[in-house]
Formats: sequence, C-alpha cells, structure tokens
Amino acid sequence: MVNTYKQLGQLRPANTTAASLYSPAASTETIVKSIVVCNTSGTDATCRVFVDDDGTTYDETTAILWDVTVTANAASLTIEVNITMNDSTGNLAVRTGTADALTFTAFGMEQT
Repeated sequence: MVNTYKQLGQLRPANTTAASLYSPAASTETIVKSIVVCNTSGTDATCRVFVDDDGTTYDETTAILWDVTVTANAASLTIEVNITMNDSTGNLAVRTGTADALTFTAFGMEQT
C-alpha cells in the first residue's frame, strides 16, 4: 500500500448549488485532514460542507458545516477534520451562498 499526502480537490463554485469537491477513486482509502475556505470576493459569503460516504445527498442529513460566514476580502476558514472515505460513490461536497465568492480546498491522504 502506498500513502500519498496531497491536495484532494479544489473548487470555486460558479453558482449556489452544492457540488462534489472530492470523491475517492476505486480501491482507494482516503483520510480528509483539512478543508480551507477562502473568500476572494468583496462581500461576506456563507458556506456549507457535506459528507455522503456512499452517495450524493447534500442536505441537512449529510452536513458537517451549515451556513458558516466567511468574511469578505480573502478571509480564510480552516476546518480540521478526520473524515475517512473508501467508497467511490461517496462525496465530500461544498456549497457557497454567493456565486464565485468562495474557493474550497481539501487536503489529506490517499492510500492505494
């Protein structure tokens, strides 16, 4: 088995619909260690983060962060987590309350 520490995904949503930030590949075990949310806009924006270990449900039932405000002009929010994922149908997903305002980046380790 090979452990690879890496950026797992990065996304700047162009709309306010939840979208997948990361999904493990087949035969891959993943530990998500941190999620960084950066606001590059001139207005405060809210964010949501979801973990559905075997699907694409992005609502209150899979939320780990809900409508948290990230202040304007490059303020960052770092979320330290230990999320394990090993199902290729599972997703770490994100949503912004303001289109084009937030960039989400996930860091962690993949084991293949």
